[in-house]
Amino acid sequence: MKIQTRLSILTAAATCLLMTACKKDYLDITPTDRLSDASILADSSLFQDYVINRYMGVRLTEKEGEGSPPGFGRGFEYAMWSSVTDESIYNNDDNTWLIQRGQLAPENTGIAGTFWGRSYRSIRECNWALQNIQQVAMSDERRNRLIGELEFIRAFRYQDLIRNYGGVVLVGDRVTEIADDLTDPALFTRSSLKDCIDYAVSQLDDAAQKLPLDNGSDWALGRATKGAAMALKARLLLYAASPLYNVGSWSDAAAAAKAVMDLGKYSLYQGGYDQLFLNQDNPEIIFERLYTINARHVCLEIANAPNGYDGWGGNVPLQNLVDDYEMDNGKSIEDPTSGYDSAQPYLNRDPRFYATILYNEAPYRSSTVESYLPLGKDSKDGPSNWNTSKTGYYLKKFMNDNYPIDNPWSVAGNQPWIYIRYAEVLLNYAEAQNEAVGPDATVYAAINSIRARSSVGMPPLPNGMSQAAMREAIRKERRIELAFEEHRFYDVRRWKIADVTENVPAYGITVTKTGNTYKYTKMIALDGRQFSEKNYWLPIPRAEIQASNNQLQQNPGY
Repeated sequence: MKIQTRLSILTAAATCLLMTACKKDYLDITPTDRLSDASILADSSLFQDYVINRYMGVRLTEKEGEGSPPGFGRGFEYAMWSSVTDESIYNNDDNTWLIQRGQLAPENTGIAGTFWGRSYRSIRECNWALQNIQQVAMSDERRNRLIGELEFIRAFRYQDLIRNYGGVVLVGDRVTEIADDLTDPALFTRSSLKDCIDYAVSQLDDAAQKLPLDNGSDWALGRATKGAAMALKARLLLYAASPLYNVGSWSDAAAAAKAVMDLGKYSLYQGGYDQLFLNQDNPEIIFERLYTINARHVCLEIANAPNGYDGWGGNVPLQNLVDDYEMDNGKSIEDPTSGYDSAQPYLNRDPRFYATILYNEAPYRSSTVESYLPLGKDSKDGPSNWNTSKTGYYLKKFMNDNYPIDNPWSVAGNQPWIYIRYAEVLLNYAEAQNEAVGPDATVYAAINSIRARSSVGMPPLPNGMSQAAMREAIRKERRIELAFEEHRFYDVRRWKIADVTENVPAYGITVTKTGNTYKYTKMIALDGRQFSEKNYWLPIPRAEIQASNNQLQQNPGY
């Protein structure tokens, strides 16, 4: 993670602060592989490093953050969060299929089992720093900034708890210990959803007052800024106003997003939609995770490339998503006047489709993708056929074609993972403003600016749309613009449409070639896809319930 040079030596320190085993044992031996609390508090540079290290988390499960510790999400590492939605499936499962099939249980949480433990661990780490920061000799300016960062990180972790579990335990500034009294109800009492949102928003408001508008140097890239705190607040308020939450105001959500827009700092990247995700320093990025080539992790290219290139297949897009890309004239493929031809299904589509998905005959690395049968090199008749896509598609978004697929470890993987970008803020504003007052000119302006960006060039939305029609257009725009960026899972839930979208089969395409003619046949790529009412929230892992002596209340239905 390219945010400071001393990061690696602080990883052990983070662990030390959480485990009583770090105390001197009866032999009174001073460990040489970790730093003591006292050492960190005695050195402002080490304390700053401790704070910066909170942007990362420990590896809690297999195939998570391999080599390079995970950040706030699973980006880059094997199965993406998209593969528990109707965007993609993970070719080799990676504990995602049970979520697609509605089989989540407190004892079997798949890749969704680490949010609770990682979030509360990070919250405790932030609380320890906030509790002790006044002891550290440093300037008030530096101290205020670090407090702002800790408040932002803590709020981000609460965001992950809230959007996955609903109302959760608010621990305030408390630094819990293993020896704490388990009969203390404050440790296990879940607060209301509104109280949780209000707390996180208050933290972000305070953080925004303390954080700089710009990071100012390479040393600070990837760290929270005023805009990041404000944008995360806007996201949380959008969630709060949404049907699943229903504890907030659409007007407040619109105002929060507008405040980010009014900063005048961010703008849509005009250097190409595909290049946006390769360039770590562009005006659209509000908050990102940065990597270095030498920080070994699972490089996107080998993890997701077609089997014909000795890639692992990885997160393979679904036909469900492909069908939602409009024609380049702005019409749905279901519109008989759109020009869509089922015999040439990938012709004249929204340009973002070509930057996101590899399909049969797509240009790729001085060649073309061959997912057809028989004998297509990227089909089961090609090399490395155990990695053949189960959907007939491969992921292109985020990939840097200049990086090698084979043996990439010391030369690839430098692109950022973007948590918040300006297009999301515009979409958040458009949705909230439309719900608050209807489709006024500012709603159109926000959506049309995204559609008109350089290299996309989609036509503007038609004038005179009703509020309901605009709502559907905004939801579809989010689906396309933010595909694979860890939004879809939460969007369909907060809109309370997951009982529809997640009960549709996971479709793919079978391509057969006869002479120079292709035949495209829709098929089910993963059977048993299912969603029930309880799945609007994740189950709290059974181990967490047991650790509370069964005082922690489980989510309904589990």
